[in-house]
Amino acid sequence: MNRIFLLLLFLFLSTGTYSQELSNVTFTGGTTLSSFSFRTDQDIIIRLSDDGKALEWGTDPGPGRYYNDPKKLQAYLGRVEYYGQEYDSVLRGKVKSIGTCNFTYYGAFETGAKIGKLKTIGRVSLEYYDNYEDAAFKGKLRFAGTVLFTYFFSFENEAFKGKLKSVGNTPLTYYSTFDDKAIRGKIKSIGNAEYTWYSSYDRAHGALKSGAVFQNINGIIYTIM
Repeated sequence: MNRIFLLLLFLFLSTGTYSQELSNVTFTGGTTLSSFSFRTDQDIIIRLSDDGKALEWGTDPGPGRYYNDPKKLQAYLGRVEYYGQEYDSVLRGKVKSIGTCNFTYYGAFETGAKIGKLKTIGRVSLEYYDNYEDAAFKGKLRFAGTVLFTYFFSFENEAFKGKLKSVGNTPLTYYSTFDDKAIRGKIKSIGNAEYTWYSSYDRAHGALKSGAVFQNINGIIYTIM
């Protein structure tokens, strides 16, 4: 019994130590999804666009400062490798590894919605909506590991069609075209967290009126910049 317990404990600790996980979802202006962020086992933050491009990477400039001011990442000074000329043209010039975290990509033989996009970040597999999907989210990130992302269809309200609809079990809602012009398309709620914005009649029109700039919901930080 003790040997089984120790084995299970070892596997648990190993998984926790060497995992790369979705840690942050960031919105610009409360309207536009700007990035998904992952933290590696070396605590390196890697930002991805919703269509699978590595935007930037770095480290937290101080305890909690990344979430308070997510526009600032401290440069990572460790080893970064890129795919060279000996690789397929789809891979050349793309980042191959950051520290101990390796990256793979979908090759030229894949469907057009996937070619050249990130396939894995360390142990996290990435999947995308394919060519036959709705035009509003074709080519966008569908899975990061076991986390499913859904988006609003192209036939839905103009203010939020194509926008992120859910992250796992966390739903997101937005103000529609029927709302004041200063708040159309802005986030209305993330899970149980609600957001209100100053209307076009207010001096600070379009600015956040209530709701936390960052929310920890189901272990993921949602940041409104």
